[in-house]
Amino acid sequence: QVQLRESGGGLVQAGGSLRLSCAASRISFGGAYVIGWYRQGPGKQRELVAQIEDKGTASYTHSVKGRFTISRDNAKNTAYLQMDSLKTDDTAVYYCKASRGFAAYWGRGTQVTVSS
Repeated sequence: QVQLRESGGGLVQAGGSLRLSCAASRISFGGAYVIGWYRQGPGKQRELVAQIEDKGTASYTHSVKGRFTISRDNAKNTAYLQMDSLKTDDTAVYYCKASRGFAAYWGRGTQVTVSS
């Protein structure tokens, strides 16, 4: 059974940093998976925050550009989201998703809380 496991969330003050990790089992990130980080804040819909293609091309939603960095280590089957200059609006549960063609796998999420 494919599993994606997020870690690295927690409570941080505004302006601080966190690094999220997404570790996969039973799939190989080297197999052309697109990795996405999503988040769902209180009372909000889930939104795509950042995405990285298998060749390394990254894209970001406007609100996190210049503050968040997505990366992947295919050898470790792990993806990362470095989050700097965090704002209270970044408070959410963060999920990773691995997709390839019609297949898509989600993790269970990790809570990020940014205090003022």
